[in-house]
Amino acid sequence: MQLKPPTTRSLHAEPPESGEVAVQRAPEPSLNPQRHARPTICQIVHCLSVGGAELLAADISRRLSHRYRFVFVCLDELGPLGGALLSEGFPVHVLSRRPGIDFQCARRLAALFREERAAAVHAHQYTPFFQAAVARGLRTGPPILFTEHGRHYPDTRKWKRVIANKLLTGRRDRIVGVGEAVRGALVRNEGFAESRVGVVYNGVDLDAVGANRETARRAVRDELDLEESFVILQIARLNRLKDHPTALAAFERVLTERPDARLVLAGDGDERAAIESIIRDKGLQPFVRVLGTRRDVPQLLAAADVFLLSSISEGIPLTLIEAMGAEVPIVSTDVGGISEMIRHGTTGFLAPAGDAAGLARYLLQLANDAALRRQFAMAAHTEAHARFSRQTMDDAYITLYEGMIHG
Repeated sequence: MQLKPPTTRSLHAEPPESGEVAVQRAPEPSLNPQRHARPTICQIVHCLSVGGAELLAADISRRLSHRYRFVFVCLDELGPLGGALLSEGFPVHVLSRRPGIDFQCARRLAALFREERAAAVHAHQYTPFFQAAVARGLRTGPPILFTEHGRHYPDTRKWKRVIANKLLTGRRDRIVGVGEAVRGALVRNEGFAESRVGVVYNGVDLDAVGANRETARRAVRDELDLEESFVILQIARLNRLKDHPTALAAFERVLTERPDARLVLAGDGDERAAIESIIRDKGLQPFVRVLGTRRDVPQLLAAADVFLLSSISEGIPLTLIEAMGAEVPIVSTDVGGISEMIRHGTTGFLAPAGDAAGLARYLLQLANDAALRRQFAMAAHTEAHARFSRQTMDDAYITLYEGMIHG
């Protein structure tokens, strides 16, 4: 079957018909006046929503555009971050993948690799890796870097995937987890050879999250009518893996002893209506702020007294690194790679997933002990700079890109 070149559509065109590729373009970034002057790296994601993996892919591409030409492929849909990247001049392709194993999607992806002259592919999460590997298998194609950012819950071994991974992984491909817990799952449940799986910790701009704290604190507290409240902040997608019902149950316990406490929830997602219903049913509307998606994370962190995370599954959350860098003490569930980041009783408090009583106990302990809050905040800040800096992460990905392209 002869492959047709991808159909080009504008951002505001009608949705593509089933099986058609929508290619959305803007002028190339000014950093890249010659289209193929630098090696092209194709970033593949499910969609460009405002999530940790997607933000990381976008930020790496912005920072390393002087060295590589980056192209984005969304398997499913564009997402709000995709619109921002288009406005900045990055090519963004949307494949409108059908449910299940979509071999037509893989064919179109193979065509895009050739059209864009991809020197390497960076696949974020397993399905983008699988689709890229199937596409590359149709013809000789670019090497793939597979970054696993987190794991599904529950996380189990599937023998069909183990076999597929062994067949599809090439000699020049690279596989990394964002932490040791994720790396272990890739070996244990995906069947990748231990010698082939590395770790690249997520990193953030720690100087940016710690800047202008006092000014930002006053501005956000005025905006949200928080005044002198004890502010607990949670920044996370509103979906089941973040377990906001447990966060709300813990906060309800906190209120019984600290009526001045306020819970601020930043983020959006498919569970928003359910979460807002719980807030109404519990009569918590005066005490909880649901902000939706926010672009001012450093400012929100500056306004917070404690950072809370109630997830049942995580990799290495960027928001926890940002809280560490912003000197905000942390109370979190002990899942995924979080214990690699937070040392219980030294840089924060950890409780089992779903343990609302434990989370509440630690929140109250910090609420009632300003010296302990400061102790945790400073220790976590030092840890973040030692292990989770943006430069360290960028250097690691450059080494991986160069090894794939020139190795």
